[in-house]
Parts: sequence; C-alpha cells; structure tokens
Amino acid sequence: MTRSDDRTAMQERILETADRLFYGQGIRAVGVDTIAAEVGISKRTLYNYYPSKDDLIVAYLSRRLKPAPPSERPPLDQILGNFERLERTISTSVFRGCPFVNAVAELKDPSHAATRIALAFKEQRRKWFQELLERLGVADAETLSLQLLLLVDGAIAAAIVRGDPKVATAARQAAMVLLQAAGVEMPRKLRKD
Repeated sequence: MTRSDDRTAMQERILETADRLFYGQGIRAVGVDTIAAEVGISKRTLYNYYPSKDDLIVAYLSRRLKPAPPSERPPLDQILGNFERLERTISTSVFRGCPFVNAVAELKDPSHAATRIALAFKEQRRKWFQELLERLGVADAETLSLQLLLLVDGAIAAAIVRGDPKVATAARQAAMVLLQAAGVEMPRKLRKD
C-alpha cells in the first residue's frame, strides 16, 4: 500500500466516523476531539487531513452529495419508488432527517459552504424529478418537480415530528394526485376508481 493509499484510507475512516457522529448526534454536538478519539488518532493528526471543523463538515456533506443513479425503469416507477424508499429510510432506527437541512439549521450561517452544498443537493433532486417528468410528457415539469420535492421534504419533517414513517405513504398519495392532475396516466393497479 502506498503512502497515498494510506492517506486516502485514513481520510475515509475520518469521514465515515464524522458522518456517523454528525448525522447521529448533530454537527454542533460533536467536536473534533470526539471524532479523533473515535478514529483512534490525535486531534493534530485529524487537522493534518482537515484543517478545520468547517473543512470536515464540508467534506462530510460533499461525500453525501451523490447524484441519483440513472435507471432504465419507467419514470413513474422511479418517482413513486422514491417515496417508497423514503418510507423505508424513515422506518430505520438511525433516521434523523435530511443531513443537508440539519446542517443548515444547526450552522445558521447562510454564507457557510454547507448551505451551498445543501442547495446543490436539493436542486439535484429537483432536476432528477424534472427529468423524469419531462420523460412522462408533463407540460410544466419544472413546477411539478418542485412540488414533488416539497412533498419529500414535508414527509421528512413530519416523520421527525410524528415519528411515523407512514407520512411518506401520504406524500406518495399526494404525488399521485399531482401527477394525475398534470396528465400522467396512472396504471389501473394504482388508481382508486
């Protein structure tokens, strides 16, 4: 293993630990001392990889900023499947909401790089919806993509408050109503005749 491989492996260990702790306990609640101790390194060593906590926060969020993988599944299946995955995610014992929204809310600094990353994530998700809606032939895919994103965000917020993953099912049902209103034909098995 080369020195570069060692460095990459250590960066990954630090980021995995920061991800688990920041998401599980909160960015403000977790200090770099805690992360270094969990990784089994000194604070100074951690700073050799990430010169500040802000740098570590940015790396943590950037690591989570992954585009949705392309799929050949029908667009409607992908859109509605997004809400089904959300319900499964909300049902897990580690669910604490959206890490990007959590970071922005905790840091309370519109100029922080975390805010730009959160905006990039939300826009990435909106564009994912928009592309699928365009494939379905929706006339105003841009507006409907924002509405679907709002349903996702609302379900996440409601799940945190209510502790009930079924809010994602309600969001999926609302998405179906919006899709039908936009002219998307629902398969018979999904329609409530």
